[in-house]
Amino acid sequence: MFRSLYQLPSASVQFSTRRKLSTASSNFSFSVKLCNHRKNDSNSGALLFTSHFLIPRGIQTRVVSLRNPRFMSKSEDSSSDMELVITEKKNHELLTATYDNYGGVTVEIKDPLDSEIFLSLLKASIKEWTQKGKKGVWIKLPIEHVNLVEAAVKEGFWYHHAEPAYLMLVYWIPETVNTLPLNATHRVGIGAFVMSDNGKVLVVQEKSGKLRGSGVWKYPTGVVDEGEDICQAAIREVKEETGIDSEFVEVLAFRQSHKAFFEKSDLFFVCMMRPLSFDIEKQNHEIEAAQWMSFEEYAAQPFIQKNEMFKNIVEICSKKKDSGYYSGFSPVLTKSSFSNRQSFLYLNKRDLITTSCENES
Repeated sequence: MFRSLYQLPSASVQFSTRRKLSTASSNFSFSVKLCNHRKNDSNSGALLFTSHFLIPRGIQTRVVSLRNPRFMSKSEDSSSDMELVITEKKNHELLTATYDNYGGVTVEIKDPLDSEIFLSLLKASIKEWTQKGKKGVWIKLPIEHVNLVEAAVKEGFWYHHAEPAYLMLVYWIPETVNTLPLNATHRVGIGAFVMSDNGKVLVVQEKSGKLRGSGVWKYPTGVVDEGEDICQAAIREVKEETGIDSEFVEVLAFRQSHKAFFEKSDLFFVCMMRPLSFDIEKQNHEIEAAQWMSFEEYAAQPFIQKNEMFKNIVEICSKKKDSGYYSGFSPVLTKSSFSNRQSFLYLNKRDLITTSCENES
């Protein structure tokens, strides 16, 4: 309980608040008017004193006692008491939020907040969202506002995912099954099978990883960056590791595995590439060696023959090389009705064109 004594030349006002004052950058003001209604005063009428206080937003005040020590005596009646009028500017603020099409709420904290003030706003906001029938709540906390994490967790929020610059916290309001989407479940990687018209394959030996120092030659591999298409990732990885410019042809196959990277699943796309240059300039940081090798020599490596996945890939590439019988999935730029952004749809373009031609005839 906060108590304060406010003094004027002819009066003292003692008041208290119903809740603890806290320091905050956001405040409201209220006015205290002191009126001397003493009938026998030489200055008839009300003598008005006005002063302003600045205290944190949301504080409720009530008068504890109000006395005029100068004019109060046994011979004076109560009309000499001072009258206190408090005018409070109430402002029931909520956290700034946006609503999605699924009954969800997203809050992105941008300005610094005291954790106690944040908790107060959060509780008021959840009450408001509950009344509106909202379900999931997402709070995006930039790393500079890490002081608010504990307050949110104590209110029932939990971690959803983290990025270098922010932490995402979530909360489920209704007493129903939580249907919030999970954090990203897969990591996406590519393998670039670059094969020239004369049957040469671009292969590398890595300085790190499981095959380091084994003498095994493999095709360039890597992880797809955020916001990067599979076809562009394959072109980039080939250029980074070997200095070779290449053209994406198609996805030959893909593999899904689980518990691969920090308990996440893994999607690995094997991509057929066509070289546009042939002079190798290997990356010294990750690559021990790089060269062009005949397809037959690559396929005959003991490691390839003993590894079921690589052996299957060799068989696919052999079909593609010798007869062109095997057709993978080529990227077609499309636009969804749910978004104006264009994206790639990977499909068997050859068979699709053949079928269309047969239907027309």
